Amino acid sequence: MSSLKHLLDNNRNWAERMELQRPGFFSQLAQIQSPKYLWIGCSDSRVPANEITGLDPGEIFVHRNIANVVVHSDLNALSVIQFAVDHLKVEHIMVVGHYGCGGVLAALRGTRVGLADNWLRHVHDVKLRHRRRLDHLSVADQEDTLCEMNVIEQVGNVALSNVLQDAWARGQKVAVHGWCYGLKDGLVNDLGVSMRGTHEVVNVFRNAFKRYPRPMQQL
Repeated sequence: MSSLKHLLDNNRNWAERMELQRPGFFSQLAQIQSPKYLWIGCSDSRVPANEITGLDPGEIFVHRNIANVVVHSDLNALSVIQFAVDHLKVEHIMVVGHYGCGGVLAALRGTRVGLADNWLRHVHDVKLRHRRRLDHLSVADQEDTLCEMNVIEQVGNVALSNVLQDAWARGQKVAVHGWCYGLKDGLVNDLGVSMRGTHEVVNVFRNAFKRYPRPMQQL
């Protein structure tokens, strides 16, 4: 079994470097947690929320799972959203997928991966709902498009959760956004599905899929 000593050494070096560069950083960080952002992303190790957004520890609250899925039966995700909205008072929730997501590709191709197949059924359902907008595309375009569609669906799920509906009903200012991150260039693609209140959800959600047209014979 390999040793983890190098990770502990890296941690000490990082902590010392941070304290030299920004004296008092850790003592200040320990006092309060007041992020303005909640990141709901994929568990993929290549998609680190803080680094991508250029934020420090403490500036972004993070929840991650395979293929950045949000479903109303997942008490883990809902608890994170509820804590972020009701207690931390975040102002923005970003649902962030990424191109080349292994979970999305498995759902698209019908690849069996094990226990996670049950979880990825949610992504497979997204594929089935929008198959007429997907089937005519090239394989590469199908992969990227389903990654985006999955994000849009999850943005809708967050917006329709009782946490967000209650927050908006009491006038709390919190918005939900959908992004897709590019592993090949490090850039975030804003999918233009931001929702800032109950009155926006249906129209934003419906219009989001119009960018993926069906073939003419299926219209």
